[in-house]
Amino acid sequence: MSRAREAAKAAELNARQQLSKFLLRHGRRWTGKAWTQKHLAWIESQQFTQEAQRRVLADYLQVVEDAGQRIARLVADLEELAPQLAHLWPLIKALQAFRGIALVSAVTLVAELGDLRRFGSAKQLMAYLGLTSKEHSSGLKQQRGGITKSGNRHARRILVEAAQHAQRLPAVSVALRKRRDGVAPAVVRIAETAQKRLYQRMLHLFRAGKCRQKAVIAVARELTGFVWAVGQQPQLL
Repeated sequence: MSRAREAAKAAELNARQQLSKFLLRHGRRWTGKAWTQKHLAWIESQQFTQEAQRRVLADYLQVVEDAGQRIARLVADLEELAPQLAHLWPLIKALQAFRGIALVSAVTLVAELGDLRRFGSAKQLMAYLGLTSKEHSSGLKQQRGGITKSGNRHARRILVEAAQHAQRLPAVSVALRKRRDGVAPAVVRIAETAQKRLYQRMLHLFRAGKCRQKAVIAVARELTGFVWAVGQQPQLL
């Protein structure tokens, strides 16, 4: 089901891109935050002189709405069914203690990675996810390149998206506090340590002049270590 939601998100993104391109072709440019209620209201208010253009706009809007509704249905299904997965739910619940990893992301990680105890170390999990650096050796010299991207791309995408939250100051939102309710104190401590550590790591990388993409990847790799640590907790066995 997590794969189905991923496909639905891709369809929604494609629909939004097509609608945006249509508007741009006709000189309609939005300068605020995209895909908010205000943005959608602005799109719906656009007037065209030709009937064909009005129908194309209406069709694009309907496709975007249908994609959003499909995602909402899939999320609702996950919320209903995930707690029924008795052998997986403790880990799904625990992973939601991290900022940036809510229900859908946690379900995806568990579905793609399975029992995290099968990875003997955090580095093994990083390698499986393709988050380790490429190495080029020549004589006595070793050079590190970008990440291998050879592992599970679905789980890697979730961790990279979660890592982007490290750009903000550490904080516990109402939603995060609710997700942590009932989670083992040891897991919460790991998640709290991760939030502080990852923020400092991101700040350091930015100050060192690293581009945003490289900084996020580095933080995602470090987040993977914390995720692995949660998967080793005895209360999840």
